[in-house]
Amino acid sequence: MPVEFDKKAFKKMFPHLSDEMEGKDGTVPINAVRTDSDTAEQAFSDKFRHYEPTVIDFIRRCDTETEAEAVIAFLEKRGELTEDYAVKLREQLKKEGVRSFGSKKEDNYYFRKGGLC
Repeated sequence: MPVEFDKKAFKKMFPHLSDEMEGKDGTVPINAVRTDSDTAEQAFSDKFRHYEPTVIDFIRRCDTETEAEAVIAFLEKRGELTEDYAVKLREQLKKEGVRSFGSKKEDNYYFRKGGLC
């Protein structure tokens, strides 16, 4: 018996599954194959294991001040930023711009920095 869903509600509840069903690509490059697990473990970089990105990490992915403001507003709404910290971030953003938080983190930043790309 089929279950009916509103497309927008489904996408909100299951964004990755929705993208997959719509045929959108989600790929991770594989640059090498190792058949010896000990060698593979030694080669793996531990640099970002258990790393939790901060608001600054997300802002550094932004191209515009508008995008950065949206990140700040989203994290503040979720309770992941205090109101005081959000105000300080917005002040820096207005006075000094989005690049004042650091250089842009491009695609595969963590893979490259971790030595996986």
